[in-house]
Amino acid sequence: MKTEQLECFRRILLEKKEDVEARVEQLKNGDIHTNKDDLYDDVDAASVDTDHNLLFRIRGREAHLIKKIDEALEQIDAGTYGVCAECGEDINIERLKARPVAPLCIACKEEQEKMEKRKGR
Repeated sequence: MKTEQLECFRRILLEKKEDVEARVEQLKNGDIHTNKDDLYDDVDAASVDTDHNLLFRIRGREAHLIKKIDEALEQIDAGTYGVCAECGEDINIERLKARPVAPLCIACKEEQEKMEKRKGR
């Protein structure tokens, strides 16, 4: 991959990381702090629990995305960005444009999904 392409992907990844970190911070600031004694009934308590669980899941997903972005940035630094982690072939530029954190080429990703389907995941 050309140097200017790598730098373009670096910028894209850094911007994406900044956006995700801002969302995480927004989630922290908008966190639900409800005293259980202030709840009117079991339905209110269940609703608060559901909201807390949802926020927890969203934070986990965002943390996972930040990790993937960091890994992609490390690959750029190491000169291995855009190379499939499974087969070692180049990942199509269009795939990277659509999903800059993609560690697998289309063929290997499709194979992985088939395997997951067979295993029932």
